[in-house]
Amino acid sequence: MKLQSIIKCPECGFEKVETMPTDSCASSYECTKCKTLLKPKEGDCCVFCTYGSVKCQIKQGES
Repeated sequence: MKLQSIIKCPECGFEKVETMPTDSCASSYECTKCKTLLKPKEGDCCVFCTYGSVKCQIKQGES
């Protein structure tokens, strides 16, 4: 299971490698560059599923 994902901000395009939490979903994420607060899109459980290069552990376990 992968624990690192690249989150890409839809506002400014900034990308950053982040480590996913192992005990919960990440319901929000603040872009390091532009400070936009990212929230998951409807139907996604966390910001990694919406904006990350790797889905969260829950979604990884489904495949």
